[in-house]
Amino acid sequence: MPDLGSPTGSRQLLECRVALVGGDRRLASHWVGALNSTAAQHENPLGLRFESVARSAVEKLLLREPKVQALIVDGGCDQHSLSAAEELVDHLHGVRTQLNVFLVVQGCAVSVSVRQRFDELFDRREGNFNQVFRLVQAFIARRASTPFADTLKAYVFNARDAWHTPGHSGGDSLRNSPWVGDFYRFMGEHVFNTDLSVSVQVLDSLLEPHSVIQEAQELAAHTFGARHTFFLTNGTSTANKVVIQQILGGGGKIIVDQACHKSVHHAIVMNRCEPVYLKSTLHPKFGIYGPVRREDIFRALEEHGDARLLVLTSCSYDGLRYDLKPIIDRAHKCGVRVLVDEAWYAHGYFHPELRPTALESGADYVTQSTHKMLSAFSQASMIHVQDAEFDEFRFRENLNMHASTSPQYVMIASLDVARKQMAMEGFGRLQQCMQMVRTLRQAVDDTGVFRTLTCADLIPDPLRGDNIRLDPTKVTIDLSASGFSGREMQIKLFDRYGIQVEKTTYNTVTVLVTLGSTESKLLRLIHALKQLAVNRRTRALGVVSRCLPAFTRLTCLPADAYFAETEELPLMDNGVRADRQLVGRTSADEIVPYPPGIPVLVPGQEISVEIVQFLRQLLQGQTAEEIHGLMFRSDEPMLRVVREEVLRELNTASGAR
Repeated sequence: MPDLGSPTGSRQLLECRVALVGGDRRLASHWVGALNSTAAQHENPLGLRFESVARSAVEKLLLREPKVQALIVDGGCDQHSLSAAEELVDHLHGVRTQLNVFLVVQGCAVSVSVRQRFDELFDRREGNFNQVFRLVQAFIARRASTPFADTLKAYVFNARDAWHTPGHSGGDSLRNSPWVGDFYRFMGEHVFNTDLSVSVQVLDSLLEPHSVIQEAQELAAHTFGARHTFFLTNGTSTANKVVIQQILGGGGKIIVDQACHKSVHHAIVMNRCEPVYLKSTLHPKFGIYGPVRREDIFRALEEHGDARLLVLTSCSYDGLRYDLKPIIDRAHKCGVRVLVDEAWYAHGYFHPELRPTALESGADYVTQSTHKMLSAFSQASMIHVQDAEFDEFRFRENLNMHASTSPQYVMIASLDVARKQMAMEGFGRLQQCMQMVRTLRQAVDDTGVFRTLTCADLIPDPLRGDNIRLDPTKVTIDLSASGFSGREMQIKLFDRYGIQVEKTTYNTVTVLVTLGSTESKLLRLIHALKQLAVNRRTRALGVVSRCLPAFTRLTCLPADAYFAETEELPLMDNGVRADRQLVGRTSADEIVPYPPGIPVLVPGQEISVEIVQFLRQLLQGQTAEEIHGLMFRSDEPMLRVVREEVLRELNTASGAR
């Protein structure tokens, strides 16, 4: 419920439009008039305003007017009219998922399946419009509630004395310090007085929720379309590890996109999984890796009937997303559960142009970085579950193994608030994002130097028939004609114009259009790009395609390699000797160049000549690329490899089993 007790709250003029949908003009006129009269006579903090709309016009109204928050659907007096109302509501759910929907009906029995589609039922002969008004208001207020954030705020404003952790005690340890008081003033008092601990029982426990956190998670499950939702304060990296441990703790076969987030590779090691790696596709011109071919996923499912989990990323960092339903249906037919990493797609459920999401497509588990595209703080994430065989007790134990016993409560509050925002204004805010995307794309293309890449531009040829789609909020700009590399453009935008982009490749930059994008920021970005287009270089940028070397093979389980006795071998040396020492050996670590963040080596993988040469080229190149997993001894790059005698023992033991 909005806080209308404070001066700030009283200035926030909310407006919630409620549309009565039907063909009976007499009923519509009577109900709308009576409800608006009731609203004028009662407390109306949500600004409820009632209106009527014909069934043929309701979809246009929902797409045009984000302030519509509820529908009252006239189901008529017979079964035929009721069935038509059901079909209409099912269709409108595909347009706006978060609306409260009420049914007005008379003279026919309402089945359980029909009842589940609606928040509440009203009789067409209803005369107590005070009751109707209160029920509509209560359901919308419930959706607008933030049970945890409200409790946290109330606790802080009650100004309790703290004789518990954390040691700064609401910031009192810093406030008057001549040495660190400036940090307190910079951060602000609420950063410290909301940093509390599990000692404050009224704030519930993230690891064993039973009150306000549990209530907030139930609201999130309803908002995002899941059976269960769990909050995390240490990111989607942990979310992926928890889900994989839930399905494969102790070992088992997992089918996974080679280009998945490194947290999945870590979970494979931690849980002694046997991975089946799916090859990602590459767009050679832009150096952008895309999804796995559907045909390759289907083949892996057929060839590995003992696999227990399929892990896919949708959408990718660059916005490419699978047509998930046929893939998930095939996996389920093969008895394989599906985890979809939607770290970059938490907003997808709230706009018809972005649906269907992974949950709507049947995924068993979905992990989301609520902080990436929505309004939560960094590290704030969610796990959504709809696995029919979900073991909640075991899941909580797996979650507790990874989660901190001292979570940041302000992160939990931000998850609660981010959920509320999407439930109440997600569609409208995303409409604004879509308009900004259209404006940005047109302005960039009008420069005649830069151009925005479409879905067709970004999809590698092997994916042409897979119905791959693009999240338009990820805008990738081709710089090839300007003569600027991605890194050069990133520096120019930052140094000259104070603009930080999301990512780069050799010849592209990508910007994100999020709920936090504003018209002023858009204006400044367009101005900067126009200026840089005028100052382009006379020579266009050459094409540099650097393909990751082919995946070789696993000589042992990744976990066996990672924890085995190892030796360190130089990568550079004098060339010939290093090749002779490294080629054919088994890597003990995950080696990941960033960008693009795809492993060149995973633990247990055989090292090839191509891999050695590729890593050397990166180290000798002029661009400063990060390579995670390399060791340096006195500035000399080293690879950790499994000792050969240990590998023989591992293979002998594996053969014996």
